[in-house]
Amino acid sequence: MTIRFATPADVPAILAIYAPFITGSTITFEYDVPMVAEFTERVQTIQQQFPYLVAEVDGRLLGYAYASKHRDRTAYQWSVETSVYVHPDGHRQGIARGLYARLFELLRRQGYYNAYAGITLPNHKSESFHRSLGFEHVGTYTNIGYKLGAWHSVSWFQLPLQPYQSNPIVPISINKL
Repeated sequence: MTIRFATPADVPAILAIYAPFITGSTITFEYDVPMVAEFTERVQTIQQQFPYLVAEVDGRLLGYAYASKHRDRTAYQWSVETSVYVHPDGHRQGIARGLYARLFELLRRQGYYNAYAGITLPNHKSESFHRSLGFEHVGTYTNIGYKLGAWHSVSWFQLPLQPYQSNPIVPISINKL
């Protein structure tokens, strides 16, 4: 398995992994599959500050992970939200674990302190996976999203990335590492 930074050429494959989660699940609260151009712009916007990684197995892109801003207020700037998606052909191969390991390493080097993951309920596999990486459940937003004809709750999990410091340095862009 090769884990590397995503490129614009990867976007169609990334979107192909993501699209079934949009159309057939509540894992994401997005309703409509974006066009490739729009999704490319999203990826490039995230990449201005955060890592956006892909995993290839035998030359085939089978997963991706990225971090994004957790909240807009300045005091939140040391925290990120994380996402990881794996093609069904790549399940149970360590792809998500490998992507997250590299993502967390980069986030630590950038100066981030907290990683958060929102998991639409029920999703025991994702909850167990995140717990196995050291994430702890910190709360649940009850009935926060409506999709596929029902209300859905989201559990939030937190992973401290490094020891907390007084007067932390502002995180640097992934492009400055």
